[in-house]
Amino acid sequence: MATDTRLRPVPVDARPRLTPARLGPGDVFRVGGVGLRTRPLRVFLSALGIAIGIAAMVAVVGISSSSRADLDRTLDRLGTNLLTVAPGNTLFGDQAKLPVESVAMIGRIAPVTGVAATGQLPDTPVYRSDRIPSGETGGIAARAAQLGLLGTVGATVRSGTWLNGATERYPAVVLGDAAARRLGLGAAGPDVQVQLGGRWFTVVGILAPAPLAPELDSSALVGWPAAATYLGFDGHPTTVYTRSQEASVEAVRNVLGATANPEAPNEVQVSRPSDALAAAAATDEAFTGLLLGLGAVALLVGGVGVANTMVISVLERRAEIGLRRSLGATRGQVRVQFLAESLLLSALGGAGGVLLGILVTAGYALWRQWPTVVPVWAMAGGVGATLLIGGLAGLYPAVRAARLAPTEALG
Repeated sequence: MATDTRLRPVPVDARPRLTPARLGPGDVFRVGGVGLRTRPLRVFLSALGIAIGIAAMVAVVGISSSSRADLDRTLDRLGTNLLTVAPGNTLFGDQAKLPVESVAMIGRIAPVTGVAATGQLPDTPVYRSDRIPSGETGGIAARAAQLGLLGTVGATVRSGTWLNGATERYPAVVLGDAAARRLGLGAAGPDVQVQLGGRWFTVVGILAPAPLAPELDSSALVGWPAAATYLGFDGHPTTVYTRSQEASVEAVRNVLGATANPEAPNEVQVSRPSDALAAAAATDEAFTGLLLGLGAVALLVGGVGVANTMVISVLERRAEIGLRRSLGATRGQVRVQFLAESLLLSALGGAGGVLLGILVTAGYALWRQWPTVVPVWAMAGGVGATLLIGGLAGLYPAVRAARLAPTEALG
């Protein structure tokens, strides 16, 4: 019996169906990393653009946060319960005066825990020697000071001693930090003298900077009795510093004017020095915003660099794309490959930028003796921003690569 050996067509339904292989997460990572490994220099330069932008933003946020942390630490040490009282203006615009008894009256307020005053000494120039021209005063103000001033304002002495019950009655002076530097003095001593109002005073101490009373930094402070005896001080305080219980600061603030000058409370100015420090920190936020804008521009430039790198990569790798398509890679798989390359490139730049920003922040904070603070949201936001930029930058090259036909790419 003969056998029919002719080929018979296989029914369509009986043919095996070929489905393209799916790329798992590990496959996507490996395939996306191929293009980066083969072009290390180009990858480095492109990632560097992203890193600079991220480093700038992280460093700006970190330095700003470190500065605020240092301010908080300073306020915790010095306290926010310091209030100052100063004379304002009369109804006719003249300079008012605080009563001689104002310090004692403020001290009677129950929540007040400390009070001390200084008195401006007009027409009392300060000179290093009698050879200095009269016009070169160096901007140093002479002030009478009460013994409790140092403890009330939270200042410290960096050289010598503070005034005491004996030296406050004699020609002895304590210089502020800036005043000592302007006079060229680095240390106090019994043989160190300066001239105040035409009379020689012995420098018994030099203060460290006083953050809550910066006016003392450029002052020459003499005892209250000595100022009256040698420099014609009239006894009227020009600034009264008060410490009160933390819970009662606002209550004390509300009655200070009427207590210091009951006859004319409207002629009294009351302020809180810690508010000035906080205002200075708030002012820095505008500068911080400007720097963040510059960092964003740098990040945008880095994103353009990534896009340029990926477009050139598509043009250079047309043969590879055609070969992958010929071997069965789908448009989606080619698109995922190039998008993964872009994201990996951006992630490298983002991670390097965050690390660089942390190092810059730590170095600057160490130099300024601040605590190093880099918010977690800044680091996470930096990496997230790079991934977003990388995704947008790689989207067009990925779509363009996927649209290449195998014959066109191999031709």
